[in-house]
Amino acid sequence: MKNLESPAGLRTAWAARRKELTPKTIRMSHEEMVKVGSLPGGGLLPLVVESNLAGVDLAEWAANSSDFISRSLLKHGGLLLRGFGLKDQEDFDRFLSAIELPRMQYMEGATPRTELREKVYTSTEYPADQTIALHNELTYVITWPMKIFFFCVTPAASAGETPIADVRRVYNRIKPKIRERFHEKGWMLVRNFGEHLSLPWQTSFHVSTREEMEDYCRRAHVECIWKKNGDLETRQVRPAVRQHPQTGEWVWFNHVAFWHVSSLDPEVRKVFVSEFNLNGLPYNTYYGDGSPIDDEVVEEIREAYQQETVAFPWQEGDVLMMDNMLVAHGRNTFTGTRKILVAMGEPHTDFK
Repeated sequence: MKNLESPAGLRTAWAARRKELTPKTIRMSHEEMVKVGSLPGGGLLPLVVESNLAGVDLAEWAANSSDFISRSLLKHGGLLLRGFGLKDQEDFDRFLSAIELPRMQYMEGATPRTELREKVYTSTEYPADQTIALHNELTYVITWPMKIFFFCVTPAASAGETPIADVRRVYNRIKPKIRERFHEKGWMLVRNFGEHLSLPWQTSFHVSTREEMEDYCRRAHVECIWKKNGDLETRQVRPAVRQHPQTGEWVWFNHVAFWHVSSLDPEVRKVFVSEFNLNGLPYNTYYGDGSPIDDEVVEEIREAYQQETVAFPWQEGDVLMMDNMLVAHGRNTFTGTRKILVAMGEPHTDFK
């Protein structure tokens, strides 16, 4: 028997006791670090992912949860990441870098916004008393982002939600007869650039000269028409419905209702049509063969969006991550100061 009172015996006994007292390392799965659920009222969109423990680092969690994020996005269309303590663009940048997002620049932009750095932008700088209708980002270009992110730095004093809608469900709500015509014809976007008309074409297309503009249009399958007064008209025909490249599901993926003349305020429409005529409006949409789209058809499309719209109040630090081919987004009116940052990426190219 060992003598426990000897120095060697005491050391051996203390080592054994220390082993008993050492706390066991607790290993948690990345799923256990968060809790998932839905907004009040239920529904699949968005999936709400919240920190389950104090101090969970969103960037680190996301970097190690890519499979969970990918599966959830394809099923739900969007994830609302909440309660992770993000404060500023530095935190947002860390998250985007952690998931290795190939970021994209806004091309063929239609609304004013400011690029902060590293392809992170302010949300559309549009008057607070006006809404922005639901749309998927850049449906009219041949390379669009598969992912889009919104980060709430400062929520509005009131309202200012970013409404969203699953465009798989929007597609299914639209009458088959209307869908079939868009399957067959596609849609055409006509834009006019000139003084007091939308953004300058140099800003929208990131070019400086006519030659650069014409070169871009050739590559982007955009018809470029210079007018005698120096103004520019562009026309582009795109599919109105597409199949998601991963799931094969049909989605309603276009700006048909967003820019159709019937979307204008009635008084504004009257003035614009009187001054510019239908073909000279800053924006208008047609069937792909150039024939007009009836107001009643566009109203049906708007109603389908409305039936699928989900909105929630922003909280400071929220990140809304969406599959851009599965979910459309917009903006409600608001009061007070509202600061939402936007990034997009994972480019996907398809021209038909």
